[in-house]
Amino acid sequence: MVHELAARSRSAKDIKFTGFVTDDDLMDLYSCAEMLVFPALYEGFGLPVLESMACGTPVACGDVSSLPEVGGDAVSYFSPDSDSMCDAIRRVLEDTDYRQRCVTRGIERSRQFTWEATAKETFQTLQSVAQG
Repeated sequence: MVHELAARSRSAKDIKFTGFVTDDDLMDLYSCAEMLVFPALYEGFGLPVLESMACGTPVACGDVSSLPEVGGDAVSYFSPDSDSMCDAIRRVLEDTDYRQRCVTRGIERSRQFTWEATAKETFQTLQSVAQG
């Protein structure tokens, strides 16, 4: 269905379905993108949101699951099952001050998520569970 909608879009010539992308190429894609639009209905953590923010790419994403926790105030949110997605995308693309705030806040926010912090929190949780 997504491919059919893309083919009928007035922007069909600009839409690319890449298939598998290596990690290096993924970072290049994030860095060169105007923005990431992530309309997930459910997301376990939100790694694409975090990776995009770390690359300085503004994000518009669903306001569901873990995404608001990951994106904080650096993301333009929308309800993924409504028309608000267009408004969120338009705001990032057309409001240059808002876009720059999203980029700056996104980079700052992404720095809060490190593997070291994840390991420490996981260890603390495991210790807490083990102690009963």
